[in-house]
Amino acid sequence: MARCEVCGNDYEMSFEVHAKGGVHTYDCFECAIQGMAPVCEHCGCRIIGHGVEASGHWYCCAHCAREKGVSELVDHIGAVSSR
Repeated sequence: MARCEVCGNDYEMSFEVHAKGGVHTYDCFECAIQGMAPVCEHCGCRIIGHGVEASGHWYCCAHCAREKGVSELVDHIGAVSSR
């Protein structure tokens, strides 16, 4: 058994996520999202999908980025710039 690094549950079906920066242990996908997903810098929601990035800042969608004054975004799905 391994202990979830978000909630502390010691669970026999916990799993590891190997990511840039290390290995993380969680007991469910909810904790994995809470522990790993970035937060939108405009609305504060967890970015579970692809999100958009502008100058090192992350947003859940183009609308939130525009609300922060961003006019050029990077879509990491295909690493294509869009305006």
